[in-house]
Amino acid sequence: MINLALFGAGRIGKIHANNVAQLASVNLKYIIDVNQASAETLAARYQAQCVDTATALHDHSINAVIIASPTDTHADILIQAALAQKAIFCEKPIDLNSERVDECLRIIQQQDTLCVIGFNRRFDPQFAQLKQAINQGKVGQIQQIGITSRDPSPPPIEYIAHSGGLFRDMMIHDLDMARWLLDEEPCEVYANASCIIDPAIGDQDDVDSAMVILKTPSGKLCQINNSRATTYGYDQRIEVLGSQGMLQANNNTATNLCFSGGSGIIHEKPLHFFLERYADAYRLELAYFVHALQEKNINCTPNAYDGLQALRLADAALLSLKKNAAVRL
Repeated sequence: MINLALFGAGRIGKIHANNVAQLASVNLKYIIDVNQASAETLAARYQAQCVDTATALHDHSINAVIIASPTDTHADILIQAALAQKAIFCEKPIDLNSERVDECLRIIQQQDTLCVIGFNRRFDPQFAQLKQAINQGKVGQIQQIGITSRDPSPPPIEYIAHSGGLFRDMMIHDLDMARWLLDEEPCEVYANASCIIDPAIGDQDDVDSAMVILKTPSGKLCQINNSRATTYGYDQRIEVLGSQGMLQANNNTATNLCFSGGSGIIHEKPLHFFLERYADAYRLELAYFVHALQEKNINCTPNAYDGLQALRLADAALLSLKKNAAVRL
């Protein structure tokens, strides 16, 4: 039996708790959250106990931790867990400061700790098939990748204020996907962005619409476009152009129903938000982590190095925006 401690009883913590409950030979023993009422409610649902950080990390029966607490707590919990010899699943980002993430990476490596970062889109069945097709050479040599990620509506301003900004909070998922699909580290980043959806986001010195172009040493190009709002749902698409053809991963819909009539052809809107769109990805990433723990395999990805590289790209994009120029890496 693998015993887990879950840090965070909020929206993402609830997703992970539910997914843990569906895994054989895995027990959610502890839930830790500064909001005691939220922790107690979630603990009661899954027969877990509410404890503090020290109690959870000093319990030798705890094999691993899931860090789904607010971003500004990730690094401290991760370091404490690594030093306590616990395997770690940590939501992105590890921290908003790359030097702090680099420190976390060094400690993880020193402790030989299993650490998986929650870049869940790598585990989405559709995107995983896209990656497999690329690896099989179906499109030949990659020339261009286009990644579209658009939210149905902006998050609350209170969230924006502490998010680290669109590049580090939202686009970091797409930057990780770009590295994964390109299979080559970008050497140049150019970004442009605006605040044209919600002026309140601009008041927080953030943007709500952005485009980034990445270039690799071999000349591959990747264009990422993000928007904080659409009129039609959660837009998640990827296109890969290569020397032998093109691959497209399109939006998921609730059904494949399509109406054809005199006024045109009507398809369903994309699934409304990330909770529905990436439900399978959340489930599969946690199953992957548990399997790695069972097999004592610490060489898993996405890991803390992937988290650091994605954050460095986000930082470079923000610098490019400020300088209005491409940034060499």
